[in-house]
Amino acid sequence: MTQRVLVVDDDRTVADVVCRYLTHAGYEVDHVGDGLGALAAVARHPPHLVVLDLMLPGLDGLAVCRRLRERPDGVPIVMLTARGDEADRVLGLQLGADDYLSKPFSPRELVLRVQSVLRRAGGEPAAVPPAVLRDDGLEVATGPRVARLHGRELALTVREFDLLAHLMRHPARAFRRAELLDRVWGWSFGDQSTVTVHVRRLREKIEVDPANPRRILTVWGVGYRYRPADA
Repeated sequence: MTQRVLVVDDDRTVADVVCRYLTHAGYEVDHVGDGLGALAAVARHPPHLVVLDLMLPGLDGLAVCRRLRERPDGVPIVMLTARGDEADRVLGLQLGADDYLSKPFSPRELVLRVQSVLRRAGGEPAAVPPAVLRDDGLEVATGPRVARLHGRELALTVREFDLLAHLMRHPARAFRRAELLDRVWGWSFGDQSTVTVHVRRLREKIEVDPANPRRILTVWGVGYRYRPADA
């Protein structure tokens, strides 16, 4: 089945280039130029992924991201930001965007980011052991990509799920932020605040007290590690 990508950008020149590259990569591509149109398009025909510019007329990209994250289908989002908009980029990640690119960007890199997010959203190969990770009421099934805490399903984004699964696969091991960017995001370089934001969001979803976490711990001067209950 051909995967569908919705491109949301009011810059027609940028949108034309993005749509052309994604189409050549084999995706079915739709385009809208404003936030309200994006929400209507998603409601009418939910895509497999949204490429979302932050600077939109009317309803801006952050508001669109927030509204999309209220949907139960958890459609993956790749944000496009201006190079200097670090605060907006961090906020977008906090709202649940799965990836981002700063303008100006390489269309080829955007296609690779889209492919990476969709590949992870589609699930990992069944041969990856173990199929289910468990610790003190937290259960992460890597095949169907479902995470539950004490029987309640968690609403995790693609990257949040991947980050949690990676940390649980390597309990007690401290990972530098750069290592996590490489192993979870597949980036050889990038803004390490991306990792910090995702850890913060994960803690809000799996910790009893996110301000005093007992599962995902900060290793000062290094990064993060997952502490199992029996450690």
